[in-house]
Amino acid sequence: MNPHASPAAGGVLIVGGGLVGASLAIALDAAGVAATLVEAAAPRIDAQPSYDERNLALARATVNGLAAIGVWPHAAAQATPIRHIHVSRAGEFGSARIDAARHGVDALGWTLPARELGAALLRRLESCTRLTRLAPAKLESLEAQADGWRARIRTADGECTVEAALLVGADGTESFVRDQLGIGTARHDYEQTLFVATVTPERGHANRAYERFSDLGPVAMLPLGEQRCGLVLTVPAETADEVAALDDEAFVALAQQRFGWRLGRLSRPGKRHPYVIRRVAAQRLTGPRAVLVGNAAQTVHPIGAQGFNLGLRDALTLAELVSAADDPGVPALLERYAARRAPDREGTMAMSHGLVRLACLEQPLLAPLRSLALLAHDRLAPLQQRLARHGMGFRGEPPQVVLERLP
Repeated sequence: MNPHASPAAGGVLIVGGGLVGASLAIALDAAGVAATLVEAAAPRIDAQPSYDERNLALARATVNGLAAIGVWPHAAAQATPIRHIHVSRAGEFGSARIDAARHGVDALGWTLPARELGAALLRRLESCTRLTRLAPAKLESLEAQADGWRARIRTADGECTVEAALLVGADGTESFVRDQLGIGTARHDYEQTLFVATVTPERGHANRAYERFSDLGPVAMLPLGEQRCGLVLTVPAETADEVAALDDEAFVALAQQRFGWRLGRLSRPGKRHPYVIRRVAAQRLTGPRAVLVGNAAQTVHPIGAQGFNLGLRDALTLAELVSAADDPGVPALLERYAARRAPDREGTMAMSHGLVRLACLEQPLLAPLRSLALLAHDRLAPLQQRLARHGMGFRGEPPQVVLERLP
């Protein structure tokens, strides 16, 4: 590439080619907006660290959005519908259940391995016509201009300069863009590690997802194809090395103890992958002609599986606003973006943090109240409706594409 090239001059520069950054690039291209996507990894499934071994629980709104931008047709065959959700706490009597049919939909969401979503995004990126992809590439420096940003980027072919009217930080929890903008963060270490793996239950999962709280952290079981389940097991950080060292038999025994016997005996565990859990929230979402999305804006506790769902709503809301603007970086647009995202962002972060504090800590005096709260959400129609709507990803003022397109 010419070292003085400016492929996104007047357009959008997206730094970070993970799940959210790639989704934003596709949404902008579908809307006819010129953009440049800077990806640290080579454009291959095995090279992209965010296309990992997790099994993602995609909310209904998320799948609607992925369908609208042409990604879902590449992923649907590998996805498993979630038609029921069961929420409980170990040792307490209350539980809450959500059924898709009760709320007039065919599924509350879908389970999809992150690698399969990554593959679908890469296939859809190949058909983009207004997008310039730089991969593998590294953002070396940023320089503010009167009408945008000038970025110096190192690629396999040498350095190039990109000018853009709007800079988007989609570069993850430890965002370089966020640091360069001088945006601080509020951080919380949950002192927990989660392990993801697949297991085979004795009884069929019947397209039911489980979230089970305990003093040691949440355990989730997600339905997968071939009657497998995606296990998400949270453990205290001080025991993470010990859990990682367990053989398969001992690991399954631990998972069985923590999850219980609703699906019968668990067996045939797949490879385990640990992830440290922390909450990192940007103190603001925007800077001069710049905006943060996805984990660069907020990294939340995985309880409730809200991370990518929240990040995609960031991306689709931004694409909606940019597609209707002559200049994507004007202050009024960025203020509108921050205002649109605030209820969803703040509500989701408060929900995930509050659940950890209330449902996963040893507080015996709260046990009856926790059980009654779960029963209320199970039995009272207004609470049930609110729980289901939020669980399906409809919170605040969502992007229009998640409302208008069904998978």
